[in-house]
Amino acid sequence: MEEDTLPKLLVRNYRKYGDQRVAMRKKDFGIWQEYTWKGCYERVRYFSLGLVSLGLKRGDKVAILGDNDPQWYWAEIAAIAGGGVAFGVFIDSTHSEIKYLLEDSESRFVVAKDQEQVDKVLEIKDELPLLLKVIYWDPKGLRAYDEPLLLSFEGVMDLGRKQEESRPGLFEENLEEAKPDEPCVFCYTSGTTGAHPKGVVISNRALVEGYGKIACAMAPFDDSWDYLSYISPSWVVEQSLGITMGQMTGLIVNFPEASTTSQADIQEISPSFLMFSSRLWESMASTIQAKISDTSSMFRLSYNLFFPVGYKVADMQLARERPNPFWRALGGLSHLLLFRPLRDKFGLLRLKAALTGGAVTSPDCFRFFRAMGINLKQWYGLTEGGIMTFHPDGDIKFASVGTPGPENEVRVTDDREILSRCPSLLSEYYKRPEATSEVLREGWVYSGDAGYVDDDGHLIYYDRVKDMVDLAGDKYAPQYIEGRLKFSPYIKDVMVVGGGDKNYVSALVNIDFDNVGKWAEDRRIPYTTFADLSQKPEVYSLVRKDVERVNRTQPEIAKMKKFVCLHKEFDPDEAELTRTRKLRRSFVEDRYHDLIAAVYGGKSEFEVESEIKYRDGRKGITKTSVKIESLGGS
Repeated sequence: MEEDTLPKLLVRNYRKYGDQRVAMRKKDFGIWQEYTWKGCYERVRYFSLGLVSLGLKRGDKVAILGDNDPQWYWAEIAAIAGGGVAFGVFIDSTHSEIKYLLEDSESRFVVAKDQEQVDKVLEIKDELPLLLKVIYWDPKGLRAYDEPLLLSFEGVMDLGRKQEESRPGLFEENLEEAKPDEPCVFCYTSGTTGAHPKGVVISNRALVEGYGKIACAMAPFDDSWDYLSYISPSWVVEQSLGITMGQMTGLIVNFPEASTTSQADIQEISPSFLMFSSRLWESMASTIQAKISDTSSMFRLSYNLFFPVGYKVADMQLARERPNPFWRALGGLSHLLLFRPLRDKFGLLRLKAALTGGAVTSPDCFRFFRAMGINLKQWYGLTEGGIMTFHPDGDIKFASVGTPGPENEVRVTDDREILSRCPSLLSEYYKRPEATSEVLREGWVYSGDAGYVDDDGHLIYYDRVKDMVDLAGDKYAPQYIEGRLKFSPYIKDVMVVGGGDKNYVSALVNIDFDNVGKWAEDRRIPYTTFADLSQKPEVYSLVRKDVERVNRTQPEIAKMKKFVCLHKEFDPDEAELTRTRKLRRSFVEDRYHDLIAAVYGGKSEFEVESEIKYRDGRKGITKTSVKIESLGGS
């Protein structure tokens, strides 16, 4: 059996490891539940046959809605094994978002985690005539439901066992029937432009030959490594790493008990390999810096003494210079007294490889973790084009997103747009031939991103082409400035504005409520709400220091002249962020159009009135007087 699909890779691992090796761990009620390769294989086998007995046909869509759990993985692989196409829905998606995805994909089955997710689907069931079954894997709160659409995960497996008795060998027949170019997974785009997400159709060949093999090339993975499945499998990143690469290498996939316990679970697992989005690495760097400022004077002294040593040693290693005995000794001492306990505190002690992606990580954040001795590497890719570039070991540049992976080609057009040709190209956008022809031309994916390839073959990423801003006859990349600002422990998010009729750069800042709140409490600065805290003069002075710090590294045209501390956080439920927490820039600019006009109109403050949408459908209005801080020169 050629191992060209996820189910075939699972069969290989089952035959290789049986019940002698752990494939997955899931923490439940504080106890790590282990699943061997044999246990995973049997669950996938019977769930797949159960879906077939319920009416799953080749090409039918199976939506999966839930947290990172073993059942998520099993449901996807089982659906593919039965000839279906799996795709994920982010667990915090609203009813309208779920309805759109299920209608657009023409889903026949939904596999949902629990009562909360099941209720979202049942509320719109009458608008989904194609839906055959809603299958849940956590029965809490659902036992009393009298709904013909509902069936438990275990109930589907029971149907699968009966199906096998009546049709022995059907599972293997379905595996053999799969073709390399047959669709197996949809990954919906994040919708950063404000348009509806598009379903990217990914074939078996693209998933295994493209995503999986290139992911395996990023580090020397093997079956002894522990991986933390933290990123939603609805995102193509987890499809590449935890699901596909996990099957290809046989590494152990660990699932946290809940999103709120992830940090504690990471500490307990101390994984060998970790993939965080740039936002999460920046958040962790902010947390570390905030905790350092709140720790004992002895540890602060150790931090101030030894972190510069870490920076120096990391810089020499990245420059491919061998540290002399003096710096090696200082590096060893700094590891023993600072970095080892610091890494242990955050579950990073056993980390052999770490990746960052989703957006470019700021050089400050990148250098921070390299100084701690963490082998952090950037990678760059698209839902439509897979993993395009990554940092190979020994060839890392803070300013780049790496070099092309195996069998990948990357080039840049005259107007700086990045193009890619590789085995993991999308087959199409589902039901959107015109959009497909725009992004896929003559075998090349047009990314819509701007950048260039330097003399060493590294790809330097700027920003989205449409977001590159003309100012004073030159261009600047807002995302680069935003990344530098978010390295601050007191800034959670930011949007940089400028260009067009705006003749200088300004910034809309979201403070980090937890870190700024703790900072304020330590200084006995009273506050009540996020809005109240954000407008304190002391908080503006605090944020101003970080804006001035970033300004010192920018060319004159990109220096920020004004900034605003917003009265609320950017929120995916209000469409300001995508479900992968990327900024929807055009939407935010439209939403805060009047505030931005006040910034460039010379006002010192502006009363913001905004509508708040709650998850239960209620709406509210907030009014806040927002201060506009000037740094001079505007």
